[in-house]
Amino acid sequence: MPAAAAGHLEHLKSRKGAFRIALIAPEVLEGLSLGLIETVNLNEFLALDVARLATQVAHHIGLDPQAERLLDTLAMLGAFKPMQRHGHVARALYDLAALHAERDAVAHRLATHASDVARCWATQWVMLSGLPLARQLEAVRRFAADPHFGVREFAWMAVRDAVGAAPDEAVALLQPWALDADPNIRRFASELTRPRGVWCAQIEAFKREPWRAQPLLEALRADPSRYVQNSVANWLNDASKSQGPWVDETCERWLRESDVPSTRYIVQRARRTLRKSGA
Repeated sequence: MPAAAAGHLEHLKSRKGAFRIALIAPEVLEGLSLGLIETVNLNEFLALDVARLATQVAHHIGLDPQAERLLDTLAMLGAFKPMQRHGHVARALYDLAALHAERDAVAHRLATHASDVARCWATQWVMLSGLPLARQLEAVRRFAADPHFGVREFAWMAVRDAVGAAPDEAVALLQPWALDADPNIRRFASELTRPRGVWCAQIEAFKREPWRAQPLLEALRADPSRYVQNSVANWLNDASKSQGPWVDETCERWLRESDVPSTRYIVQRARRTLRKSGA
């Protein structure tokens, strides 16, 4: 992607996102749909022209934007919900890249694209790869640490099914992640394994037996990052909907063993469903 093309949009990078889609400036929508700037909120993510962005990104990463496989996908995007559209675009680009003589170079250009949405599509290539869980985690790590919040969300969703199929292996593999210096990586370990989560399949093993993920949770019970704290609290709140007594006992023990502000914050948020139910 030519750097000069993005230069005239430099002033938009410090913008605050519009609180309604109708209020997004045309200049912002143009930059987003050309893949020249990142989204700053969900409204922008939902408002950009996905089909136009896909053709731009295909060109930027060395794929044919007029390829029949891609055009057929873009023609049917309107039949799908907004989030599903991105999965179909990612799949079409993945299929085209599989036929490319320099597939790895294409994948790298997508993974490092200026558009956060393009990098979200790159996370889904990890899911499509068919790699074993350990290799998927290696591949997705760069996205788990991405500076953009949206890419980080797509990152954990990309390997969610693989974790659901091998929950105990996931806990073992993610233990070093829970101790990482980067709070984004630590938060990924928690968010990826949440029993229920948002916009994703539930992990039945952790709903039934949340204690199987205890090694991860224990490492994060006094995490200094509020970003991580919220994820851990949400993890326990998820678990409280099926294993309330265990969550309550865990919270009580944490307060005894780690009576610090970070742990108290996690426990307070973790018990919100229990409080509503009177447990």
